[in-house]
Amino acid sequence: MAAFEPVYLETKRKGLLREKINKARALLKSCTICPRECEVDRLAGEVGECNTGEDAWLSSFNSHFGEEPPLVGMFGSGTIFFTHCNLKCNFCQNYDISHDGNGAEVGMAQLATTMMILQNNGCHNINFVTPTHVVPQILAALDMAIEIGLCVPLVYNSSGYDKVETLQLLDGVIDIYMPDFKFWDAGIAELTCHAPDYPEVARNALVEMHRQVGDLQFDENGIAQKGLLVRHLVMPSGAAGTKDVMKFIAEKISPNTYVNVMDQYRPCGKAYHVEQLSSSLSRQEFKQAVKEAKQAGISRFAVPL
Repeated sequence: MAAFEPVYLETKRKGLLREKINKARALLKSCTICPRECEVDRLAGEVGECNTGEDAWLSSFNSHFGEEPPLVGMFGSGTIFFTHCNLKCNFCQNYDISHDGNGAEVGMAQLATTMMILQNNGCHNINFVTPTHVVPQILAALDMAIEIGLCVPLVYNSSGYDKVETLQLLDGVIDIYMPDFKFWDAGIAELTCHAPDYPEVARNALVEMHRQVGDLQFDENGIAQKGLLVRHLVMPSGAAGTKDVMKFIAEKISPNTYVNVMDQYRPCGKAYHVEQLSSSLSRQEFKQAVKEAKQAGISRFAVPL
């Protein structure tokens, strides 16, 4: 069996990475990186919904052992938590990062060095958390990181609120896509994120992600190398629309999609302002969501259910 090689190395060798960097950076002049399409000049320091200008903001980075088992392995997933967010759910469990902006600006060289530190610490991958609004910065830093020896898979860990056109710039760059599919109902998306287009955007994004990388694949040690892993946070009162989300994944993406049905919802941020989101998830609600996922045809779960 041939040794695994991250897809971005071939893209770099072919000279295609620089083209992607240039196209992505040009989008910052009148920013249309994400579905918000704020059209601010981020290269001139203007900021839109994501509160991020020319440089990315970094909250923290570490060898993370709380991610899905195929990402964690023995030595952890190399998570890089970007500050700010283009979706900003009112119940976000990282509210201090996504809304309050805890973190600091970092240049491309610093971001590239961060990737190398995580790789040198033995991490099985580089896991970009909340990367949607900083795709141009990630691409530029990646180019530098490859030059100094980066060679582990890249994980794109997003809310699912991603434009297909931006994802196409990542074709041949990202090895593992790990999006959320948060809500099926536009009304819930408007109530929680002021993004009624979220369900449609997420559906299109997941189709494109799967087109690029296919179903999740593992090495002989069970470590993920390439593919799609979808997260779905079950919410109280059926707010996430689990049944419809799972049906879509099984029928329109792949019944072999690797899915993490998550039970850790609790009211955070401003969730208490919304009556149906102001309580934690009950055990019965989660059991019903798992049943719906299995009935839809999903059979590959991140944890046994």
